[in-house]
Amino acid sequence: MSSAEAAGQDAPVGTRVLTLPNLLSLLRLAGVPVFLWLVLGPEADEWALALLVASGVTDWADGWLARRLGQTSVVGQVLDPVADRLYILAVVAGLGLREIIPWWLVVALPLRDALMWGLVPLLRTRGFSSLPVHFLGKAATFNLLYAFPLLLLGDGEGLVADLARVFGWAFAFWGLGLYWWAGLLYTWQVRTLLRSTDRLPRAERRALAAERRRGGRRG
Repeated sequence: MSSAEAAGQDAPVGTRVLTLPNLLSLLRLAGVPVFLWLVLGPEADEWALALLVASGVTDWADGWLARRLGQTSVVGQVLDPVADRLYILAVVAGLGLREIIPWWLVVALPLRDALMWGLVPLLRTRGFSSLPVHFLGKAATFNLLYAFPLLLLGDGEGLVADLARVFGWAFAFWGLGLYWWAGLLYTWQVRTLLRSTDRLPRAERRALAAERRRGGRRG
């Protein structure tokens, strides 16, 4: 596989915006402030837990529907990971403020994301906007999206809470490890790409960026 293919240019995608998978991603985004209010306001943990479960279901459903219906889109490729990241950030912030998880975990996840965002300007010098989502990144997100509902459920007493806490921390540690491992892999891919491709002239980079924006507005 060439560097260009590794950067995600080998998979044709559509430019429609109003698709069912994208609507599910938007619905998941809309749930972020609702979750924070439920956890930090009335501390309605049952409703917050239900919202987290619904978020996990829609996260799976939007990807499945995009492939099933042939509705993979440029907007969806951006919207879906953004929704995942915002949900993870909202959940760790909420659980951190409730003192359900320690603050080192609250810091560790967004720190990795900040480092990844720092690679984007380097990619753009080669004409790429992002790298494709790696299976390690998907596995990390899967573990974290399972960990947080269990940790929230474990903030109580009794056998169910004890079991939820044990499994929740298991998913959390696996998720955190995979999250950083995927980040290191992305960093290595960017390094390889930078060494194997030439820097594009500024005018050409602007033309590519304008083309992507036009593509995102269609549909």
